[in-house]
Amino acid sequence: MPALTVETRAVEPFGSLLPLLDAQHPLLFVRRGEGVAGLGEALRLEFRGPDRVREAAETWRRIVAAATIDDPVQRSGSGLIAFGAFGFADDSERASVLIVPRVILGRRGGVSWVTRIDGADDAVTAEPLGPEYRLRLHPGRLDGDAYAAAVRQAVARIDEGSLHKVVLARDMVGHLPQTADLRRVLMHLALSYPDTWTFAVDRFLGSSPETLVRVKRGTVSARVLAGSIGRGADADADHAAAVRLATSTKDLDEHGYAVRSVVQALAPHAPHIAASEMPYALKLPNLWHLASDVEGTLSDGSTSLDLVAELHPTAAVAGTPRSAALELIHELEPSDRGLYGGPVGWVDAAGDGKWAVALRSAEVSEEGDIRAFAGAGIVAGSDPEHELAETRLKFRPVVEAFG
Repeated sequence: MPALTVETRAVEPFGSLLPLLDAQHPLLFVRRGEGVAGLGEALRLEFRGPDRVREAAETWRRIVAAATIDDPVQRSGSGLIAFGAFGFADDSERASVLIVPRVILGRRGGVSWVTRIDGADDAVTAEPLGPEYRLRLHPGRLDGDAYAAAVRQAVARIDEGSLHKVVLARDMVGHLPQTADLRRVLMHLALSYPDTWTFAVDRFLGSSPETLVRVKRGTVSARVLAGSIGRGADADADHAAAVRLATSTKDLDEHGYAVRSVVQALAPHAPHIAASEMPYALKLPNLWHLASDVEGTLSDGSTSLDLVAELHPTAAVAGTPRSAALELIHELEPSDRGLYGGPVGWVDAAGDGKWAVALRSAEVSEEGDIRAFAGAGIVAGSDPEHELAETRLKFRPVVEAFG
């Protein structure tokens, strides 16, 4: 196990972290301009299989125990951290990763800092953006007609009583020049969706509205999203859309499954976990989401990675019951989801961290191949055309960021 030497120092305030990123391999997790970014790789760890997150949690404990950390800043995200992204499925061909950057940049509450690993002397400078690019994403292995057919099959299974909910996703694909500057995508997402978690880990980019889990000094919290509707064209139509969502039996049922799955997963670690009494309508630039906040106090010293292992996959990205939903996803979806729908975020030396559900996202291969996914929750009575339209809305952030 490597014995990392970690030194954090406060610095003059940064502006935006995004121009400081590596254009080809950005590392980022920010919201409203605050968060953490990374340069280079001091350590890269890969994990696969059903125990990938638990193995990562145990490996991280050993790395922290062997490290020498000098962190007078003592902020959330200062000191030693690793960025992580984990595959959705147990049998995914895509490796899950923890990456410790050579240099970590942080910005929170008016304080900026730089953390250097093993004396890394990488310059922290804002490089000019690469050339602009505009491209179109096209349907992948599951086009609109095939997706609608899959929804019909899922509803039939639900009507048979084998499960209550399943989240079905479809893919879109495209291609970027190998030298394309990925910071352009991240800047578009961060500016257009400032209230979401804009992230980049291992050429996996996105802007997620859903907090899988957040741990800070013994407090655990999550924000559950399930059930959505498009924004209205004007103020009256927008208000009507929010009311329609908040009173929709189908969406409230779907949301309830997701909240219960999170509460049940966290309860053994936080016995007094509490969720919002009623979901509320969360406004994003393109969608209204039903949202509930969950919070509690940890009783067993679990780290954020320990809780990620318990939570993933929630009903919001898989379905209910979990095992039946995962079997149906495997049957009806022709593509490996890769990192889509998995946990993405960071963990620090204390085990605290912030992890989002990797939604509104795309993977970009080293050769420039793009694959994006979007999904919808299918329950009894789901209409295939409505669910297809919902995926179009959910693709919009990524489609616009690349195009």
